[in-house]
Amino acid sequence: MRSVLMVAEKPSLASSLAHILSNGHCSSRKALNGACSVHEWQGNFRQEQVTFKMTSVCGHVMSLDFISKFNNWDRVDPVELFTCTTEKKEATPKLRMNHTLAQEARGCDFLVLWLDCDKEGENICFEVINAVEGFLRRSVTVPDVVWRAHFSAITDKDIKEAMANLGKPNENEARSVDARQELDLRIGCAFTRYQTKFFQGKYGDLDASLISYGPCQTPTLGFCVQRHDEIQTFKPEPYWVLQVVVKTSEGREVSLEWDRVRCFEKEIAQMFLMQAKEFKETFCSKVSVKEKAKQRPQALNTVELMRVASSGLGMGPHHAMQIAERLYTQGYISYPRTETTHYPENFDLIGTLKQQQSSSEWGAEVRELLAKGINKPRKGTDVGDHPPITPMRSASQSELDGDAWRLYDYITRHFIGTLSQDCKYLSTTATFDMGSESFSCTGKTLLDPGYTVVMHWQALGKNETVPNFVEGQIYEVQDARLAECQTSPPDHLTESELITLMEKHGIGTDASIPVHINNICVRNYVSLGSGRRLIPTTLGTVLVHGYQKIDPELVLPTMRSAVEEQLNLIAAGRADFNAVLHHTTEIFKLKFQYFVKNIEGMDNLFEVSFSPIATTGKAHSRCGKCRRYMKYIQTKPSRLHCAHCDETLNLPQNGNIRIYKELRCPLDDFELLSWSAGNKGRSYPFCPYCYNNAPFRDMKKGMGCNSCTHPNCSQGMYSLGVSTCSECDGVMVLDPSSAPKWKLGCNKCDIIVHIFEDAHKITVEEATCDCGAQLVKVEYREDRSRLPKEATESTGCLFCFVDFIPLVEKHRAITRTVSNRAPRGRGGGGGGGRGRSKGKARPPKDKMAQLAAYFV
Repeated sequence: MRSVLMVAEKPSLASSLAHILSNGHCSSRKALNGACSVHEWQGNFRQEQVTFKMTSVCGHVMSLDFISKFNNWDRVDPVELFTCTTEKKEATPKLRMNHTLAQEARGCDFLVLWLDCDKEGENICFEVINAVEGFLRRSVTVPDVVWRAHFSAITDKDIKEAMANLGKPNENEARSVDARQELDLRIGCAFTRYQTKFFQGKYGDLDASLISYGPCQTPTLGFCVQRHDEIQTFKPEPYWVLQVVVKTSEGREVSLEWDRVRCFEKEIAQMFLMQAKEFKETFCSKVSVKEKAKQRPQALNTVELMRVASSGLGMGPHHAMQIAERLYTQGYISYPRTETTHYPENFDLIGTLKQQQSSSEWGAEVRELLAKGINKPRKGTDVGDHPPITPMRSASQSELDGDAWRLYDYITRHFIGTLSQDCKYLSTTATFDMGSESFSCTGKTLLDPGYTVVMHWQALGKNETVPNFVEGQIYEVQDARLAECQTSPPDHLTESELITLMEKHGIGTDASIPVHINNICVRNYVSLGSGRRLIPTTLGTVLVHGYQKIDPELVLPTMRSAVEEQLNLIAAGRADFNAVLHHTTEIFKLKFQYFVKNIEGMDNLFEVSFSPIATTGKAHSRCGKCRRYMKYIQTKPSRLHCAHCDETLNLPQNGNIRIYKELRCPLDDFELLSWSAGNKGRSYPFCPYCYNNAPFRDMKKGMGCNSCTHPNCSQGMYSLGVSTCSECDGVMVLDPSSAPKWKLGCNKCDIIVHIFEDAHKITVEEATCDCGAQLVKVEYREDRSRLPKEATESTGCLFCFVDFIPLVEKHRAITRTVSNRAPRGRGGGGGGGRGRSKGKARPPKDKMAQLAAYFV
C-alpha cells in the first residue's frame, strides 16, 4: 500500500488537519524530535487506498547565516559581509527537524505540503522538499510526487476542498523570500556590527546592548522621529474665534460656528466682535436638510486589523497578530495574513453568517439581518492572496481568554457589519446672518442605524442632534465674545498611524510590519506612551538624525519600497533572483562605505547626547595590564573600561556582577569577578579579560571559569568539574562563589544542582566514583551540620553516596538571559539530580599536559 506524507507549519495545525481529513479516526504518536506529532490513518488518494502520515515543522526549518568564520565581530571587517559566503543552517538545531522529516519520509510515495499560504509558507515548502529529497521512494522532481494544498481557513469544507484540488508550490515566491532574507542579513549585520562597536566603545550611557540598523526597521523609526521633530520645532501661533450664543424658542442656548472659523489678527477679530455686539437678534436665513449615509466597512484585511487592535483594543500589532494566528489554528477565524478587502464571488457569505445566529452577543442582529436579506458588500481590493479575515465558527466568551475574545469579537462584528446596511441619517444645517458675518449650526438625526447596531462604537452620538430652527425666524443673541486660542503641535505617532504610513510607503509586508514596530520598541529606540503613542528615545532620535546627516536615503522609505517592488517582481517571475540580489547588495555596499568614511557626522551628534565612556561608571576592579581600577558601566550593555589602557571589556548581561574574593586570573592578572542571576539562577566566576579573549583554542569568547580548560587553575573546569551533565554534553561545575547556598551549574545548559546548604567548605577531590563522577568533600561547622550523626565532614559521590542524596536537589535555573554563550534553548529530558552521571567531568591527569598545547 502506498503512503502519503503531509506536512503542516505548526503541530497544532497538523492535529486539526488530521482530525478533519481522517474524520476523527487517526492514531497519533510523537515524532523523533519529541516536539512534533505524527497522525496516521488510511484513506483514498488519487483513486487508490493509501496510508496518510500528517506531521509538521515548527516554522522555518532553515535559517540563513554567514559561514562560521564571518560571525566573529572582532576579526571580520563588516564590509566583507556584503560579499562573503552564506549558508543555510537548521533554524533550531535541537529540534533536529531535517532528520525527523527525512525519517518520516522513508518509504513514502507522495508529499503533500500544508504550509501557510503566503510567501513565507512557500519558502518553507521548499525547505521541507530539500529535507525529504532522497528519502521518498521517488525523486521530488517527478511531476506527481510533490503537491501543495491551498486553503484559507481550518474548516471541514475548506480543508477537504483543498485536498481535492491540490496544486504545486510556487518557487518564484519562495525565491523572493530567499532574496529578502539575504539582503536583510547582509545589510543589517554590516551596519549593525560597525555602529555597535564604534559607539559602544566611546559612550557609556547608551543603554542599548545592540545599536542595530535594518532596511525596514530604520525607515519605520524614521517616521516616528520625523513626527517628533515636527513637535519639537513647532511654534504655537495665537488666533481668535468669534463665538455667538443664541436662544431657541424652547429657551435652549446653542453655540453657533463662525463661517470664517478663526482669525490670526487680534485687531481684526476685535472689529468683527464689535460688529456682532451691535446685534441683539440674528436671522435664520436658511435651514437645509440632506439625507446622508455612513458607509459600512469594507472586508477586513491584516493591516486594518492591526490598526484597530492598536487604536481600539489597546493591543500592540505584534501581540494582536500572535492572537490572530492562534485563533486561526484553532479554527475560529480565516487566515489572518491577507491584503485583500474584497470577498470572492464564490464566498459563502450566508453560510458564514448563519453560524453566528445562535450567539448570545449578536445572534439577534444576525437573525434580523438574515430575515431582511444581507446587503451586498462594498467593493474592495482583490490582491489575489487570501480572502478577507472572517469568523469561521461561532464562539462564546467562555471559550476564549480576554484578548483572544476581544479580537474575535471585533472580527465577527466587522464581518456582520460588512453585510449590513449603511447607517443613514439626516444632516440639518441652520445658517444665521449677523450683518456681514454668517454663522451656522449642524446636527444629525438618525434614520437607520444599519451596521452600527453591531459595530456600536461607530454609532451616532446622542448630542449630535440640532435644535428645531425655522427658516425666516429671528432668534435672540445671548452672548458674543472672542475666544483666544493657540495652534497646537501634532501628537506623537500612534501605532495605528505608523502602520498606515508603512503600508502607504511599502515598508514591510502584512506579516513583517508588526515585527518592525516591535523591534524599535524592544531595542530602546522608542518608548510606548499613553494611547499607544511611539515616543522616540534620545538614542533613536540621534540615530535617525545621524543617518540624515550622512546619507538621508538610509532612513527614507523610498529605498526599501523600491527593494520591495523588485522582490515582488521576483515573486511574479518577472525579475531574475541573482540580478536583483547583486544590484541591491552593491548599492548598499557603496552606501555602507560612504557611511563609514563620514561616521564623524553621526558621532558629533552622539557627543552632544551621551557621556564619554571614560567619564561613566564607578571604580570597580583592577586592570591586569596597568593595575589601575577599571570603571564598571552598568547601563546596557554592562562593561568594564580602563581609561589608562583605553580598553573596554564586555561583561555577562542581565545579572549581578561583583568582585570575587580579590583573586586574580593566573593567565593575565585581571581580578576575577562573579556573575549571578540570583539564588535560583545560574552563576559562575570569570576573568573579564578571558571572557573577551578566549585563552585556549577549545574555548569561545564569552565563557567563564566554569568552562576554562586551564590545567591547574583552582577556579577552572578541571579543578571544580564534578560530572557530565545529564541533559547535554556540558560539565557540572562547582560554583565556589555560591556559598553558603552551594550549587553545581552546567557550563552549557541551564541545569543547576543545589548541594550542602550552609556548608563551610566544599572541595572537589581527585578520586572518582565508579559512576565516573568526582568525589566531593564537604565540611560543616559543628552547629550547622546536616550530615548524619552530626558529623562535621564527609567525602563521597554526590549521586551515589547515601548520606549525600538528601542534600542534593536538581533544578532548571531561572534565567533572565545569561551570558553571550548561553544556549538558545533548553536541554532535552534527562535523569534527575540524584541519578548517575554518564562520564567523567575532566580528563585523567596524564592528559593535563596535553592541554597546555591549546594555550594561545
